[in-house]
Amino acid sequence: MSEPSKVIHIRNVGHEIAESDLLQLLQPFGVVSKIVMLRAKNQMEDIHASVSALQYYTSVQPSIRGRNVYMQFSSHQELTTDQSSHGRNSDQESEPNRILLVTIHHMIYPITVEVLHQVFKAYGFVEKIVTFQKSAGFQALIQFHSRQEAVEAFGSLHGRNIYDGCCQLDIQYSNLSELQVHYNNDRSRDFTNPSLPTEQRPRASQQAYPDPANLYAFQQAGASYAQMGRAAMIAAAFGGTLPHGVTGTNERCTLIVSNLNNDKIDEDKLFNLFSLYGNIVRIKVLRNKPDHALVEMADGLQAELAVHYLKGAILFGKKLEVNYSKYPNITPAPDAHDYLNSSLNRFNSNMVKNYRHCCSPTKMIHISALPQEISEEAILNHLSEHGTVVNTKLFEVNGKRQALVLFETEEAATEALVSKHASTLEGNTIRISFSQMQSI
Repeated sequence: MSEPSKVIHIRNVGHEIAESDLLQLLQPFGVVSKIVMLRAKNQMEDIHASVSALQYYTSVQPSIRGRNVYMQFSSHQELTTDQSSHGRNSDQESEPNRILLVTIHHMIYPITVEVLHQVFKAYGFVEKIVTFQKSAGFQALIQFHSRQEAVEAFGSLHGRNIYDGCCQLDIQYSNLSELQVHYNNDRSRDFTNPSLPTEQRPRASQQAYPDPANLYAFQQAGASYAQMGRAAMIAAAFGGTLPHGVTGTNERCTLIVSNLNNDKIDEDKLFNLFSLYGNIVRIKVLRNKPDHALVEMADGLQAELAVHYLKGAILFGKKLEVNYSKYPNITPAPDAHDYLNSSLNRFNSNMVKNYRHCCSPTKMIHISALPQEISEEAILNHLSEHGTVVNTKLFEVNGKRQALVLFETEEAATEALVSKHASTLEGNTIRISFSQMQSI
């Protein structure tokens, strides 16, 4: 090692590595006061922390996101930072400040002051937010009550997504000392002065905003960032707000389903139906009450969606009753079917799309994963035992064969879905869901 310094030089830092990754590597040894992504130099708060870090990492190979990085003391005893702008240029970064400059990348869903407030308030009191559009994209200045709160938010949120797979947070420290807010509206907000005017003026129509009042996880004290981002994403998937009557606050995951046709129903058929609204953990048909079953969903919102959309649905000639169970979960047992790791759970991927397609049973089903050479006749032969088919349509999306099948009744479509989802048709395991289209 060269002469000890508070400044550590790190080599082989790839572009996929963020400041927060470097912080996780070094913070166990002491406070990191500055980071300059050259890529990259980092300054510890004191020289003892710096020495401890390098002593440890001479015997342990430091690795970030699968990439080995290499550390040494810098010839500099201090890092200097540029105070001329909101944030950093390619060589320098501002010192920690209570005001953060946030840039949103891959912004598929619009971001409002309310959404930003729900994300950042988990780390302290947010005093002010100002949003604006620059050449770098959509940006916001977020002022916390204290610098420590801003540092915690920076460390936790930089590089994370607000919604699943999009709206990535790129956070820098601003050099402003105080934000000036003149209006409380969807572009700026002073949370210390709610009496400011709203400056209402006509605006061009745009996409629906996720309604923070319906972002259920945001409203729970101590909710994790992952929960908050997921809740916002779900609300966005439904066009900005959760469906009417869905609160998003339910925490009960296990449902009791009654009035089943016990001659025709089984756990797999129930899985095919309830998995439309979320991932299934376990299902148990009650042997002492064979027209009753317990269904454990992955979380409370998915359970609430199932209750909302399936209560009163007709299945095998019976009107379903779907309610919350008094049991918090289904105990693993030989007579309880486990679906936790099933590849057929629909919400393991494409979560936004699956939430968007949630609906009550309809007369129309959508079939995907079909063989490329499939015919309408083969589809009819596979499904017609469940009821009268009014019309069918074969089509391709991105080179993949799909079909719409319109039944005469919702009951027939529901029976076809629960019976034939995940069945094999000409060598392919097909997937079936309800379509919200009214006609073909």
